[in-house]
Amino acid sequence: MPEGDLFAEAGAEPGRPLADRLRPRSLEAFVGQDHLLGAGMPLRRAVEADRLHSMILWGPPGTGKTTLARIIADRTGYAFHQISAVFSGVKDIRAAIDAARRERDEQGRPAVLFVDEVHRFNKSQLDGFLPAVEDGTVTLIGATTENPSFELNAALLSRCRVYVLKPLDTEALQGLLERALADAANGYGDRPVAIEADELGLIAAAADGDARRALTFLELAVETARTAGTDPITVDRATAEAVVGGRVRRYDKAGDQHYDLISALHKAIRGSDPDGAVYWLTRMLDGGDDPLYLARRLVRIASEDVGNADPRALEVTLNAKAAFDFLGTPEGELALAQAAVYLAIAPKSNAVYAAYNEAAADVKASGSLEVPLHIRNAPTRLMKELGYGAGYQYDHHRQAGVAPEQTYLPDDLADRTYYRPTERGLEGRARERIEALQRKRRGQDDQGG
Repeated sequence: MPEGDLFAEAGAEPGRPLADRLRPRSLEAFVGQDHLLGAGMPLRRAVEADRLHSMILWGPPGTGKTTLARIIADRTGYAFHQISAVFSGVKDIRAAIDAARRERDEQGRPAVLFVDEVHRFNKSQLDGFLPAVEDGTVTLIGATTENPSFELNAALLSRCRVYVLKPLDTEALQGLLERALADAANGYGDRPVAIEADELGLIAAAADGDARRALTFLELAVETARTAGTDPITVDRATAEAVVGGRVRRYDKAGDQHYDLISALHKAIRGSDPDGAVYWLTRMLDGGDDPLYLARRLVRIASEDVGNADPRALEVTLNAKAAFDFLGTPEGELALAQAAVYLAIAPKSNAVYAAYNEAAADVKASGSLEVPLHIRNAPTRLMKELGYGAGYQYDHHRQAGVAPEQTYLPDDLADRTYYRPTERGLEGRARERIEALQRKRRGQDDQGG
């Protein structure tokens, strides 16, 4: 098959964007997603056997979700109906389903209903698909950049299989750019364009996994170079760098990727990896995440994962937040990086975090347990007559500073131990101190009254 035949119909009007002209029309021309479309993979087998099922295609922009849906419909002979959740409502959903039903009844032809940005529909709109999917009126293919488990309702998910599309790697994108240069029907194969492999690699890397962006960069680079009037049209390093210089990395600070990156940052710090910590922090800052959100998260990590192994960690993170408030951006980000690195290399303990969680579980399970009488406040005569404060031993009056046998938990929880310090960092000394206090409370070290 000639290279041009792999892509959109020959003779397409030249005014269309390059990315649209080069939209593949077959599985053989589709770039990437070998984990789904490689030989023997489940989706590839289902398409080749004409055994379609409703599905959700989940992946970042430019990975081919819309194109793949069209290829699947063409390959299997299904009619193709498309709506977008950005512009459509329940009326449009019903119209698309009715059209598919008429086509099935009149022509005996099954239909794919492709729903772009399906995560933008609300629950009642998503429920509108269920009867048509259930009775086979349509095979639903939804496309989303958001995590379906968060954005789609369980009823629809149970009727669809989710396929995850991955960002294209630089090698795949560079191959796509080379195809565009060679394709005479829809690309630049019918005209002399000179561009070195290094410049193609630069454009591919700048596209950040997005095929549409890669082709758009190439088109802009060629059109920019054309104005220089050289023969052949020459895309040099300066032109390539100028085209991609303002690129924006793929990141949704309000979506699923935000949570993936903050998880990576937290776990790199917990795992004592300063390089990972500063990298993921920088990725989030670069993506436009709120620096104060990151500062709050670092404060949380200081208590949750460092704790009393290094109590200074909490001070460092609070100071970093104050420094950012004082300096603003971009200078203040350095204080956040300093705090992230400090947390990563600090000794770790989650003993306080575990103690809090265990105490919270007991509070929830035990209800409103009475405060023992001996540690109640007794500001009035009546309260004293009722025994409030009776038997309380003032610890400072003991030579050891600890009153033996005095307890401070409700009677039903008297044997509980929540805080179990580790031996890491300063918490090792805290552990020794607690063990010494326990001996004193047993009266083993008590010397005075």
